[in-house]
Amino acid sequence: MNPFFERDIAITRRQFFSKTATGLGGAALASMMGGLGLNGATGLPSGNGPIDGLPHHFAKAKRVIYLMQGGGPSHVDLLDPKPGLAKYRGVQLPDSVRMGQRLTTMTSGQLELPVLPAIKPFRRYGNSGLELSEMLPYTGGIADDICVVNSMHTEAINHAPACTFFLTGSQIPGRPSMGAWVSYGLGSENENMPTFVAMTSRDRENSCGQLLFDYYWGSGFIPSKYQGVRFRGEGDPVLYLSNPKGVPRELRKGLLKDLETLNQKKYEDYGDPETATRIAQYEMAFRMQTSVPELTDITTEPKHILDMYGPDVHRPGSYARNCLLARRLAEKGVRFIQLMHAGWDQHGNLPTQLEIQCRDTDQPSAALVKDLKQRGLLEDTLVIWGGEFGRTVFGQGNIENETKHGRDHHGRAFSLWMAGGGVKPGIRYGKTDDFAWNIVQDPVHVHDFQATIMHLLGVDHERLTYRYQGRRFRLTDVHGKVVKGLLA
Repeated sequence: MNPFFERDIAITRRQFFSKTATGLGGAALASMMGGLGLNGATGLPSGNGPIDGLPHHFAKAKRVIYLMQGGGPSHVDLLDPKPGLAKYRGVQLPDSVRMGQRLTTMTSGQLELPVLPAIKPFRRYGNSGLELSEMLPYTGGIADDICVVNSMHTEAINHAPACTFFLTGSQIPGRPSMGAWVSYGLGSENENMPTFVAMTSRDRENSCGQLLFDYYWGSGFIPSKYQGVRFRGEGDPVLYLSNPKGVPRELRKGLLKDLETLNQKKYEDYGDPETATRIAQYEMAFRMQTSVPELTDITTEPKHILDMYGPDVHRPGSYARNCLLARRLAEKGVRFIQLMHAGWDQHGNLPTQLEIQCRDTDQPSAALVKDLKQRGLLEDTLVIWGGEFGRTVFGQGNIENETKHGRDHHGRAFSLWMAGGGVKPGIRYGKTDDFAWNIVQDPVHVHDFQATIMHLLGVDHERLTYRYQGRRFRLTDVHGKVVKGLLA
C-alpha cells in the first residue's frame, strides 16, 4: 500500500478536523483560544485564552492559590475546638462514635483507642471570635478574612490516594489535576508566564516521608500544555530554561525557529495536538527566560514585606519563600498556583513536631493573605489552606509518653480554611460531633469542594468536560454540588 495513503487512513477524526489551520480545525482552534487568532509564522493557534463559552457565569475569583498541607494537619489540635474532650482524656473512644470506621494498618491492631484532647489551648481571634489553636497566632490575625470549613470528608485513608483525590477528583492517578482543568478551561492572563505553576517544600526535619508526585500537578489525558510548570527551590527555577554556556540568546532563538519549522511540518502531516503543545512550550520557555528570573528575584521586595513572611523567606525552596512567590505570581496573572508542603504526618511525634510545623507555616500563610489584601488582590484571589484528611481524636501509641505519641489518619471529618475570591469571611461552616469524629451538620465532600472552587472561578463543573476513550470526563467525575453556604 502507498505509505501516504496508509497514513491518511490512520488519521483520526480529531486529527482530520484539526489538520488545516484554514478550515474547520483552524476555526475551532481559534475559538478555543478565545479569538486570539493564529500565529502567522506557523499557522498554529497562539496565546492561551479560554475555551468557547467560558466563563459560564460571573467569576468572583480570577485565580487560585492552593496551599496544600501534605500529611494531614490535625483538625483536632488546630481548627475544630472541642473543650469537652478534656474530661475524656485516656478514655476508650466509644464504639457508638467510631461506628466501625476502618483504620489504617498503623492502628488497626492497637488494643486501646484512648481519647487525646488538643495538645494546646484554643483562643478566640478577631471581631468574629473565631476559635483557633494558640499554635496559629498569625492565622488568628486574619480570622476575620477566612472561612473555616469543619465538615470536610473523604473516602481516602492513605496519603497518595487522598492527595490525588483532592487534586484530580480520583484516587487513582491519571486524570487531569484541578490546575490543569482551570488552565484548559480559562487559559492564561499573561502570555509570558505559565497558566499553572506548582512549587514544593517540606519541613526542615524531614519528619515525614510523603512523596510529592508529578501527577499532583499533571494534565492526565488532556494535552500536556495544560500541566503545571514546577518551580524548583534551588538552582534554576525551571530546568533547561537558561541558555547553555556559549550559546547567545539570538542563536538560541534561531534554533527554536528551526525546531518550530520542523514541528509545524509534522503537525501539518498528523495534526497531533502534542506537536502543537511542543511548539507552544518552546515559545513559552523562550519568553520565560526574561520573566522568570525577574519574578524570582525578591531583592526588590521592601524589608517590611519580607519581615511579614518571616525569617525563612530568605531560604530558597522554603514554604515562606514559596508563599511570597505565590503573591508575585498572582500579580503576574498566573491562574492557578499550587504550593505542596509536606510535614504534617505526626504519627509518633505530635507533642514536638506539630508546633514546629505550625511555626514554619503559620506566619507565611497569614502573610500571603494580608499581602494580597493590602494590594487589592484578595477579593478576586481564592486562597485555600488544608490537607488531604485530618487526624483521629484517639492517640496513636502511648499518650502518657510526653514526646512520642501521635494521631492516625482520619477522613470522615476534618477541616480546612479558605479566604478571598467570593468566600464568606469570618465564619465557621459545618459542624462535627463532640469528638470531632463524625459530621453532624453541613457535610462537604471533596467533590463538593471542587465544584465550589470551579463555581467561584465562573465555571460550571458539570459543563467543563473532556472526551477521552469514549467518555466525557470532568474534575468532579459524576458527583459534586456547589456549597452555597460558603459563598459571599
